[in-house]
Amino acid sequence: MGRDSSNQILLTDPSVSRAHCVMEATPAGYRLKDLESRNGTFVNGIPIRSHELQNGDRVEIGRSAFIYLTLDDEPDTGETSSNRISLVTRMVVPVRSGADNHPVSLAGNDLQVLMRVSTAIHSMKALYNTKEAGARETLEHHILDLIFESVPAERGAIVLRSESTDFPNQIWGFSRTQGRVLLPVDPQIIHQVVTEGVAILSNNVDDAEIRCIVAVPLTVVSRVLGMIYLDSTIADARFDEERLRFLTALSEIAAVALDNARYVEMLIGENRRLREEISVQHSMVGESTAMQQVYQFISRVSKSDSSVLITGESGTGKELVARAIHENSNRSAQPFVAINCAALTETLLESEFFGHEKGAFTGAMVQKKGKLEMADGGTVFLDEIGEMAPALQAKLLRVLQEHSFERVGGTRSIPTNIRIIAATNRNLQDAIKTGHFRLDLFYRLDVVSIQMPPLRERKQDIPLLTQYFLSRICKNLKRQAMTVSPPAMAYLMQYDWPGNIRELENAIERAVVLGSSDAVLPEDLPAPILDVEAPGGLAAGKFQSAVQDTKKQAILNAIEQSNGNITAAARLLEVHPNYLHRLIRNMNLRPLIKKMA
Repeated sequence: MGRDSSNQILLTDPSVSRAHCVMEATPAGYRLKDLESRNGTFVNGIPIRSHELQNGDRVEIGRSAFIYLTLDDEPDTGETSSNRISLVTRMVVPVRSGADNHPVSLAGNDLQVLMRVSTAIHSMKALYNTKEAGARETLEHHILDLIFESVPAERGAIVLRSESTDFPNQIWGFSRTQGRVLLPVDPQIIHQVVTEGVAILSNNVDDAEIRCIVAVPLTVVSRVLGMIYLDSTIADARFDEERLRFLTALSEIAAVALDNARYVEMLIGENRRLREEISVQHSMVGESTAMQQVYQFISRVSKSDSSVLITGESGTGKELVARAIHENSNRSAQPFVAINCAALTETLLESEFFGHEKGAFTGAMVQKKGKLEMADGGTVFLDEIGEMAPALQAKLLRVLQEHSFERVGGTRSIPTNIRIIAATNRNLQDAIKTGHFRLDLFYRLDVVSIQMPPLRERKQDIPLLTQYFLSRICKNLKRQAMTVSPPAMAYLMQYDWPGNIRELENAIERAVVLGSSDAVLPEDLPAPILDVEAPGGLAAGKFQSAVQDTKKQAILNAIEQSNGNITAAARLLEVHPNYLHRLIRNMNLRPLIKKMA
């Protein structure tokens, strides 16, 4: 017996120690031992350390009292006396009554029910350890079944408070005869019990069906967790004050267990979600917040067959996301077919998509299956979907609507079962406005979408990506493993990476090929990366400083000659205007240009 939930008899009383006392079976009956409790264990008003219990002994533990009785008046069944012991027949428990707390008495069957509830709560721990779903609902149902043994209620429910402030007018509960049912409950009752913590007993309910109700709050450390609600539609049914006291005592025991059950349920769900995210198979590298969101997206959408639209700048890894969605889906055993919509002419792309019949056009010597037919049951990845010709867009739309197509030059409809994942670095909304992309196709593709983060927005992943590319490239080139020097890493971290991950991979490969030491040095990196000012705490080498000074002066001279016109200055320097803008930003030349103006 004690206050800890691991006890077989749970006493939710602050004056009781966690492990207060223990009853041990002996050949003669039972022995009661105090476990060095804080406030002591009393038998017949006398504190004890160990005591052989006698019939009629009164045991006091905190604010609870037990009467020890042996059932000597029952027929002899050959069992030992220790198997014929009624542990308790009367118990005193604290019950709330408005603002005052006073002890009330529970006896007989009520006390047995309370003990069985405590035992049920203790047994639920094994169910939680198995991480089975629905453990809390099982506990709630079991508690209600035990309540029905003592309370003449027809229906009941345990309502736990949610984060929502709205109270429902129907809750799921249980009926003695019908099992799980929806109960119509006045939201005002829920509000009074759950929000204000007030117990309600009414035998004169203003309702066409319900005759009487009783509801008590489930309270854990001054926090109302929810309520126990009971009602009856039987004409002569009534709930008395004794039933209210019984429910209040039971709620003291059940509230803590239900709160723990809900918390364990939340932890199990969170662990399951995290395991699913960790188990997502992908070929991407990154631990930044932005990439964690990408992994979560893959985990969620891979379970469905919905079309996916992946947007983002070139080189951000859109195809890797598409492959990861396929590999984690139910279609993973089927083909993943990638088609670059910008790589072929309209005529060739149509044949690539749908295939063709023999003699469909000049050079069609044999029948050919298209990519859509080859991908049946799997996934089709349409890269650069924004570059697809309008006529082909209409045919793709028909495939998405009808789930069938015809080969070029054919007349037979071929059914197809494919999932479409499309990707583009273009703004499709702008393409729709200019008439270069169909609005109806956009809505077909944009069922779920994600925008891949550019590398400049996830720079904390640069060291991981760099080491990954460095290891892979050194292995492919059969070179000794290399590292990245701190100055070189500082330049990599400061650069904006307009070409994203693809540009980073090319930069590392260049450094490995041209490098002459065991570490990547700043001078091994491409010139655009070194065009930025030296990272804080680093001094550029003499050669690099001279190169940067020459570039700055050439840019300033060109801008001065063009009277501040960047486009004209770019023509003088024979570079693209976008590149000149990037040089001006990287070299921090804007203040000097403003002074010139």
